[in-house]
Amino acid sequence: MTTPVADISEDDPGCRALRERARAEGVSHPENLPFMLVPEQAHLAVLLVHGFTASPQEMRLLADHLTHNGMAVLAVRLPGHGTTPKDLARRSWEEWAAAVAEGHKLLTEKFQKVYGVGLSTGCLLLVARAQQEPFDGLVLLSPYLRVKHRLAAYAGWIRHLRPYHDAPKSTEPSPFYYHRRPVAGVHQINRLVKHLVPRLASCTAPVLAINGEDDQTVEIATGQELVTKLGSSVKIYQRYGPDVPHVLTSEQNPFFRENFNLVVAFIKELDEPGEFKLAAR
Repeated sequence: MTTPVADISEDDPGCRALRERARAEGVSHPENLPFMLVPEQAHLAVLLVHGFTASPQEMRLLADHLTHNGMAVLAVRLPGHGTTPKDLARRSWEEWAAAVAEGHKLLTEKFQKVYGVGLSTGCLLLVARAQQEPFDGLVLLSPYLRVKHRLAAYAGWIRHLRPYHDAPKSTEPSPFYYHRRPVAGVHQINRLVKHLVPRLASCTAPVLAINGEDDQTVEIATGQELVTKLGSSVKIYQRYGPDVPHVLTSEQNPFFRENFNLVVAFIKELDEPGEFKLAAR
């Protein structure tokens, strides 16, 4: 039996304020707005954080899967996303972190337990938040500590000479992803990683992390490195083969349903008292 799910994106005052701000900052496509879905009698919620140059739409398929398994969701929008590359070029990682903190606070005021699921840069921002305020568990999809492009480490200098980088041709839909990436944003990612690395051990939330070997965006070996350095007592790391890309939440990932089921199983097992068995996978 399917659990009835209500879209309260405009009805909840907190989420409505997030959406009004997004519109004021230039978000026009409705799928790029933050959204909140709540099943009947949901006692736990999941904060969804999209990746660099994407939007909340990136988390929509996963959100639907979570809600139909009885979990409320809030998908936040990182400032500079869903608008224009020029807007993103002006933003800092601290602004992105503030959006994650705002969404986390909104959920902790309403639900008994709050989990976080991030994709790519969304992973880093959730770990940063978990260093300050506790989550009941984190799911890191395509986590990393280093971008794959050979010049990414020099983005702080290159941004003044070449402000934008054209992304490789992608099947991802244009209204939801920037194919012209601001190098200044990569510089902000570098700043975020530099902030995180010496503090990773202070994140103690249980963690499930997944990387795919066809990831053309980040160095996946650094994803496992990130997980290893966390202070979490529960760490599950899953690595898929060469047919699994960076964006694990889209249908371009041939194992997206399996990944979604693993996320649900991880959260449900954490939610239920008793011995944690999923770690044996």
